[in-house]
Amino acid sequence: MSDTQPVPTQEPAPPGRLQLTGYAAEQVLWLVPLVIGLVLFVVGGLLVVVWVGVVFVVAAVPLIRVVANRQRQFAGRVLGVDLPPPYRPAPEGGPLVQLRSVLADPMTWRDLVWILWAITVGWVISLLVVVLLLAVATGFFWWFGAPPLMAMRSQVDRLLLTYGSTETLERRVAALTRSRAEAVDHSAAELRRLERDLHDGTQARLVAVSMSLGMAEEQFERDPEAARRTVTEARAATSAAIADLRSVVRGIHPPVLADRGLDGAIRALALDMAVPVEVVGDLSGRPPAPIESAVYFAVAECLANAAKHSGHQQAWVELAHRDGLLRVVVGDDGRGGADAEAGTGMRGVMRRLAAFDGTMAVSSPDGGPTIVTLEVPCVLSPASSSPRTTPSSEPG
Repeated sequence: MSDTQPVPTQEPAPPGRLQLTGYAAEQVLWLVPLVIGLVLFVVGGLLVVVWVGVVFVVAAVPLIRVVANRQRQFAGRVLGVDLPPPYRPAPEGGPLVQLRSVLADPMTWRDLVWILWAITVGWVISLLVVVLLLAVATGFFWWFGAPPLMAMRSQVDRLLLTYGSTETLERRVAALTRSRAEAVDHSAAELRRLERDLHDGTQARLVAVSMSLGMAEEQFERDPEAARRTVTEARAATSAAIADLRSVVRGIHPPVLADRGLDGAIRALALDMAVPVEVVGDLSGRPPAPIESAVYFAVAECLANAAKHSGHQQAWVELAHRDGLLRVVVGDDGRGGADAEAGTGMRGVMRRLAAFDGTMAVSSPDGGPTIVTLEVPCVLSPASSSPRTTPSSEPG
């Protein structure tokens, strides 16, 4: 492992007064595109019966959502919270199917309500912040008034641009239902993989061993030397079958994970990497076995992706558990540009963690660094507890 210190992940600093005023200036400029988007949507809704209105709606929705997402970013920075886009994922299908999904999304209509606020009272608040800075006589009022004015606007923006508690709960239930279904599909696929591995590998070798022993039994009377050679070959085939079986078992639950826990298993994984990997932080206990396994394989996938694609010189893993949340950050100083939606491996990690109500966030600008944050809610068991039993004991 390298002595190089990993790049620390830290919360961004709250915006200063000049940055807040920059946000306000941009919000002032949004007046024209927001009015255009609102007019296109309303006119399109009135003309939708003659189909030409569909074109107006299709043009208005992306424009409105771009500006609304930008405001979510501003409101999140001002309030110090994360406000991700809450829109429903677009379904597969033609333009009419996607348009129907957009119109059925409650967030589409909340955006329209937000526009009415943003082009009236919200716009006046942002303009006031800018004017207070530009006017020499009002510099004192700008210094003390800009933060509370922008905080007030951001609170209203947050209220209108995010779901309420009931809607959030409904979306959460829907997301959990999808994740459970995906977990069931993933488990079924894993069972089929294990069946193929056992059938095509271990079973084939054991059948060959059985046939060899049958031949040896027939050779014992007439050719003991040939029987001895056949038994020796059967013994070698048995060793190979045991090796195959061990490989299958390690794919289910690595022995190092059962013996040393998540912390020790990740450190052992880091030692096996070709590029130095620094592991910092520790865990005061052990997560539940299924979560432990899911996070371990997620970290292994992230490090493997970094080794294959990033061209990095150093990687790091940060472990922490606070307030009932297991947080693992995997980073590298490579070229960046990683896309979680582009490869099946990262999507598999998302599905694996989603089964435990976990999340994965990827930050990978061009030029790097790439930072993958894995978070899973769980309670740690005491570190002094006895080693737990693996789901399947290793043969031999």
